[in-house]
Amino acid sequence: MAIATVNPATGETLKTFDALDEAAIEERLARAAEAYRHHRTTDFAERARLLERAAELLEKDTDEIARTMTTEMGKPVGAARAEAAKCAKAMRWYAANAERLLADEHPDEADVRDSGAVRALVRYRPLGPVLAVMPWNFPLWQVVRFAAPALMAGNVGLLKHASNVPQTALYLEDLFRRAGYPEGCFQTLLIGSGAVEAILRDPRVAAATLTGSEPAGRSVAAVAGDEIKKTVLELGGSDPYVVMASADVAKAAATAVTARVQNNGQSCIAAKRFIVHTDVYDDFAERFTAAMAALAVGDPLDESTDVGPLSSEQGRDDLAELVDDAVERGAVVRCGGRRPEGLDRGWFYAPTVLEGITPEMRIHQEETFGPVATLYRVADADEAVAVANDTSFGLSSNVWTRDRDEVERFVRDLEAGGVFVNGMTASHPALPFGGVKRSGYGRELAGHGIKEFCNATTVWEAD
Repeated sequence: MAIATVNPATGETLKTFDALDEAAIEERLARAAEAYRHHRTTDFAERARLLERAAELLEKDTDEIARTMTTEMGKPVGAARAEAAKCAKAMRWYAANAERLLADEHPDEADVRDSGAVRALVRYRPLGPVLAVMPWNFPLWQVVRFAAPALMAGNVGLLKHASNVPQTALYLEDLFRRAGYPEGCFQTLLIGSGAVEAILRDPRVAAATLTGSEPAGRSVAAVAGDEIKKTVLELGGSDPYVVMASADVAKAAATAVTARVQNNGQSCIAAKRFIVHTDVYDDFAERFTAAMAALAVGDPLDESTDVGPLSSEQGRDDLAELVDDAVERGAVVRCGGRRPEGLDRGWFYAPTVLEGITPEMRIHQEETFGPVATLYRVADADEAVAVANDTSFGLSSNVWTRDRDEVERFVRDLEAGGVFVNGMTASHPALPFGGVKRSGYGRELAGHGIKEFCNATTVWEAD
């Protein structure tokens, strides 16, 4: 795959980049190893100072980097600015909280004595250079939510970003350099996917984190397993959005639109399957369909645009195939189901709502990465749980109900890394993020995320 900026709103190739050769990769690996030897010895105050400076610079760069993201992968420019702001917030959160999150842990004194020690504790130490294989859909946020905790823990980062967002990837390296991080603390590797295995097998690389597709996750996990190296994987999602009879239907329907089309529908945690109690199904479906059909599709640099293009022609075609397969097998198109009229250039797809979904349709099991929603009618909570869990994914979930017993039931029974009640799934620095089943393993963000790439070291002392 070419490393290039291709504007998805026009299909025009704007800039191309040469991939690093073996000598250049070796130079960067050596630089990372050297940087780690120093960075691991710095204190939290120094790490926090650098990360705060990076946040400050990012805020100043917001308009510029937002336009870059929009041009490279098509998200509406307002959403791109919001992404930059979220990254700065996460940097500041980790700068303020990392020392507390990684503080020494002291067992109960009675247990210490019982172990034969006069002093025992757990200390969190960094692992080393961490390879981050990151996707294009949130080209700043996906990286920062790894980099901020990793750098605060004393690790250093090697970024293999998606090949269609090279300018964003290079910006990130430059951002950390301008913030004052020593050379090698955070480096972007402009490489194709074929170069990842050799880098991951290099003994100087301690661990890896990947956000992306199932095939990419399997590949990285297999290599890391062979090398016995720690990995965190955040893969696909087909998140359920359950609306029960007691829900505020108007609010649930309005929120559902944002939950489905955020980032042009290209989000692992976007709600994709809308599972609605029969008593409120017709009301919800009518409200939701009308709002989806009214969305403005067009130039993502236009402030009035709600939904921009998909990131690639292949992504648009894959989405269309899922819709076409469902329709051929009996699904009903309530709105959309085609390319929007008047947008002949670029990789646009109309916001779409389908109902009458059955298990033999591909869309019932595969992830829809674009502005396409599927509706399911259910009779009760038992059926809602069954439909929600009838997927190989388990990233997050959404539940709308005013019934406390139903809340507890869904929290207990939904197979997902998160359950968001009367609201849409979102990530926040203080809350752990990740999934189960084929959505991956491990956690990002919060204290769980910063500890993923730390050595929990037992310290035991006798007289």
